[in-house]
Parts: sequence; structure tokens; C-alpha cells
Amino acid sequence: MKILSEFETGFVEDPNNFVQIQPVEPGKSTGLLTDEGNVLPLNEKNKLPLTFTPFTLRGVTFNNRMIVSPMCTYSCQDGFLNDWHIAHYGSFSLHSPGGIIVEATGVQSNGRISIYCNGIWKDEHIAPHKKVVNVVKRHNVKIGIQLCHAGRKASSMAPWMEGGYVAGNNIGGWPDNVVGPSAIAFSDNTPVPRELSVEEIHELIEDFGKAAIRADKAGYDFIELHGAHGYLISEFLSPNSNRRTDEYGGSFENRIRFAVEVCKKVRSVLSDHKPLWVRLSCTEWVEDGWDINDTVKLATVLKEIGVDFIDCSSGGISSHQVVKPAKLYQVPFAEQVRNQAKIPTGAVGIITKSQEIESILQDGKADLILAARQFLREPSFTKRVAHEMRVEMKWVTQYERGRFNRL
Repeated sequence: MKILSEFETGFVEDPNNFVQIQPVEPGKSTGLLTDEGNVLPLNEKNKLPLTFTPFTLRGVTFNNRMIVSPMCTYSCQDGFLNDWHIAHYGSFSLHSPGGIIVEATGVQSNGRISIYCNGIWKDEHIAPHKKVVNVVKRHNVKIGIQLCHAGRKASSMAPWMEGGYVAGNNIGGWPDNVVGPSAIAFSDNTPVPRELSVEEIHELIEDFGKAAIRADKAGYDFIELHGAHGYLISEFLSPNSNRRTDEYGGSFENRIRFAVEVCKKVRSVLSDHKPLWVRLSCTEWVEDGWDINDTVKLATVLKEIGVDFIDCSSGGISSHQVVKPAKLYQVPFAEQVRNQAKIPTGAVGIITKSQEIESILQDGKADLILAARQFLREPSFTKRVAHEMRVEMKWVTQYERGRFNRL
């Protein structure tokens, strides 16, 4: 009988954070698999698919090119993350995506999309964010946060809770304090926003900066600013929602001013080694609206002021948009921004197959692949793609027995 009297458990001492320190590096790709299940070492002949090569921004290295997109789950009270978020984001991290982005997070209380969205507008929010960050990082996955102000699309209900309704004051909404660049409603069923004053715009810029500082204190590896889908930053960009006649409206240079000043502020409070991403709607899918050429021009400006990455999405600014989603339909946006603005990009939109992912990367259309619904359907999406590409990737120790080549 063998009795072990001394052993380093690998568990952290905090009884409320019982997470094992992994003896391996989960998510690290170490070789290629043969049909017999043998591992071929990496060399000039045996190279990893581009999908499973590392990608580095400002010293932050993602183990692979597959990223979990930010997806609202509408599961907070007063903006506080809770056990749901630990389970939700922790489940993704167990399966080794290159990175995870925490859903749209309000920089002001009235900047939340819904009354159930999370926030980071006060210091008390930092601790629950830190719990989520710690769990994800224990599994060797990079984690970012998407900072957001919903603008004229705020104070909504969660989609499954009377979706389409505006939350009233008596249930925690703020329909009388919905704001935007101009007093133009998103649709007939949403409030007419109050036009922000210049002083309020300056306060908002400061609040984005304060939120970034809190995110940094929580331990996030990178920050994404939500400049897409018809929320406040994209509302300023669009001539359909921004009819201002001051320095924040009118010309292209004036309409991008708010986005540029927010980016400058956030970049100024972040350390040099923290990447700054921006998600943009590359087209509005309406006539005479913001389009891909505008996006390229903006991305070029953002690169010059310290933005490191453009997450290329589309739509959401107009209730009259005409779009027919199809496989890979948004990939050309990432390609054009990458090649013309000379900045790294992420491709999104119904990307579900390993061949699609590798082809996008190999063809130079994007640097990272961001998936949302596919990770909801298949949290182990990264592992499945690795298996199909015959990549030997380290698994979280507790899941080793579940490997594809084991009975």
C-alpha cells in the first residue's frame, strides 16, 4: 500500500474560491494527432493550423483564434454579476477558447440595455467582476469586458420578459431618462430620447474612463467598447440618429468625435500592455446610412489614437434595416477594414465550421473569429474544431477523461 504524506494540492486557500491551479496549461496546442492517436511534435513539417496559433496584442497572448463574443444574458440586479455569471463564463473557460468577452456592461445606471443588464458604474461592482475574472483566468483563458451605454435603446425588458416593452419606472426602468445624441426614437415602440447636452457628453466620456479603471482593477485582460448595434456610440456615428448642429454632429469628423474622445479617454487610463478593442457596425443596412467606407475611415483614425482591434459587426441602428443573414455574410467587413485600415480585425456572423474558420484566417480576412450562438449551443466548440483539425490541445485536468480519442 502506498501512502502519500505530503502533496501540493494546487487549491487556493480561500474556501470561497475553491479553484484548482491547473498542473498543465489548458488550451495550449502542443502537436498534431495521427489516425492512430499518436502526437506528432511541432516542427517545420508539422505546423499548427492558423486557428490554433497564438495571437498577441500589446503583450496579451490568446492561445488560439476562437473568441466567445459578448452576449447579453439579462441576469443581474442593480448591475451586479452573480453566481449565474460565474457558471456561465466559467463553463466556456473549461473548454479553452482563446478568449471570452463579458457582455455589454453599463458605464452608467441609465446606460444599461435592460433593467437586468450588468454594470460597472460604481466601485461596488468590482468585486463580483473579479470573481468571474478569477475563475476564467484559472483555466488559462484571456477575458475582456465590453463597456457600453445603450443610449436611446435603454430601459428595455429582457427578451423573454415581455420583450419589446419599455420598462416603466415602477419596475426599475427609466423611460423618462433615456438619452441620445438627438431626440429621435429608435422605433414607434421606444421612447424619444432626451438630447444630451455637451456637458453631459463630457461626463459620459469621463464615466467610460472610470468604468475602464474599474475593469482594470477587476483584472480584465482587455477592454472592448461597444460602438455597434444602435447603442450610444453608434448613435453618434449615424446621420440617421445624430442630427446635432454642434461639434458632435453634422460632418463625418463631428459625428465620430464622441467615439474618438471615448477611445482616447479609455486608452489614457489603461496601461500600455492592455489592448483596447472597439466593436463597430460596419454598415447600417439602410440607404444613406453609415457604411463600410465610413467604418474604414473611422478605424484608420482609431488605430492612430491607440485602438488595437476592430470587432466587425453590422446593423442595429435602424428599425428599418433590410438584412438577410447568411453564412459568413459579415466576413467581408472584417476583410475590408483589416486590409484598408491596416488594423487587426475579428470576423463574426454564423461561422460554425472548422473549415470556415481556417479559411477566413488563411485568406487574411480576419485575425480572430468571434462566435456567439455557436458557443451557446456548443460550449466545447473550440475542442471540437481542434479535434477535426487533428490538433493536440491541453485540456483542463478534470476533463481529461473526456478526450475524443479515449473510450
